[in-house]
Amino acid sequence: QVQLVESGGGLVQPGGSLRLSCAASGSIFRIDAMGWYRQAPGKQRELVAVITSGGSTNYADSVKGRFTISRDNAKYTVYLQMNSLKPDDTAVYYCNADIVRWVGIRDRADDYWGQGTQVTVSS
Repeated sequence: QVQLVESGGGLVQPGGSLRLSCAASGSIFRIDAMGWYRQAPGKQRELVAVITSGGSTNYADSVKGRFTISRDNAKYTVYLQMNSLKPDDTAVYYCNADIVRWVGIRDRADDYWGQGTQVTVSS
């Protein structure tokens, strides 16, 4: 069984910073891409940032220059450093990972999601 657990969300003032963490655990052979999504009330879930196993990153235009995604492959953990936070960043942030497991004698890749962590940016 594989699970992702997020932490680090909370209430912060505009201009402040938060660091989100997401740790994967369970029967894992390897993790390919990992990413962060967010969903604000009344809006669709959107990709915030993604990082490959080799460290290549991509960001939504709205967070470029402010957010940094990173990962620790040894710890199966992905981070999202969020600086210069804005009220529009308020959302539930979800960790996502493409995880490969061994099922029988075959490897199998599946998309896993964390439970979400609330980030609220307000004065």
